[in-house]
Amino acid sequence: MPFLYKIRYLLQETLLGLRRGGWLNWAAISTLLVLLFLVGIGVELSWGVEATVRSLGGQLEISVYLEPGRQGVELEPQVARLPHVEAVRVITKEQAWRDLLLEMGIQEEAALETQLGENPLVDTLRVKADSAATLAQVAEQIRRLEGVDEVYYGSRVVEELAQLQELLRLGSLGILGVLTLAAVAVTTTTIRLVVIARRREIEVMQLVGATAAWIYLPFVLQGCLFGLISALGAWGLVLGSRQLLQEALEQLIALPLIKVFQTGSDPLKAWFLPLLLLGMGISLGTSSSLIAVRKSAGRGF
Repeated sequence: MPFLYKIRYLLQETLLGLRRGGWLNWAAISTLLVLLFLVGIGVELSWGVEATVRSLGGQLEISVYLEPGRQGVELEPQVARLPHVEAVRVITKEQAWRDLLLEMGIQEEAALETQLGENPLVDTLRVKADSAATLAQVAEQIRRLEGVDEVYYGSRVVEELAQLQELLRLGSLGILGVLTLAAVAVTTTTIRLVVIARRREIEVMQLVGATAAWIYLPFVLQGCLFGLISALGAWGLVLGSRQLLQEALEQLIALPLIKVFQTGSDPLKAWFLPLLLLGMGISLGTSSSLIAVRKSAGRGF
């Protein structure tokens, strides 16, 4: 069938171009692979930080210390009705006093009261927000309530994670921009050199009436193949380094009581990342090939 003959011809010409490229093929593939691998690493780290930040609303609590004489059960309904409040827990001063005695290793309450006098503590509320982004807003609303003496929450933790997320985003964009230009340049040069090496064959094809699309399509397929191989290799490296990524993220965050969340179990994200790498690889390889053949056709080799 003519169609099968055409497919066979394109595959043969593409493989011939790969043989003519030699070590330059591996230069183009390795450059694309490094770029796509860093994309995968950046996306995985970004997802991990984002999941951790989202979870902070459930891990960080706002500690609300009431004025002396005020009872926590009186303010609990008011706090519970505030926007973005997920849960409120009352800790009476008697309960806090007993916990303090146990932490100090004193079993008899009378023994400590003789040294410190009567219970000096106040009722406390432990408030959970629905997300880390709303912690400051909830804390400010509680601070304005009558009977509240002091409000404390882990603002430093939230700020550090937000700064880390922004730093990762900016750093990734800068590195990926430079590597993208390098990958396009190397791939374009590789295809361009292959075209120059086969210029006699191309001239003969032009003389016998072959169209430009038929002549240059194998070179475009060659660039597309570069991207496909690089994407598969990058995805394999990302899968193999997920545990190292988890450990690196824990080192970056390194904050007490903060659990770093993995995103590999999310089915949507599990499919999104390989498809993203595949799309980027094929797009970069194909576009680089198109640039190369357009330059060659425009300059007449």
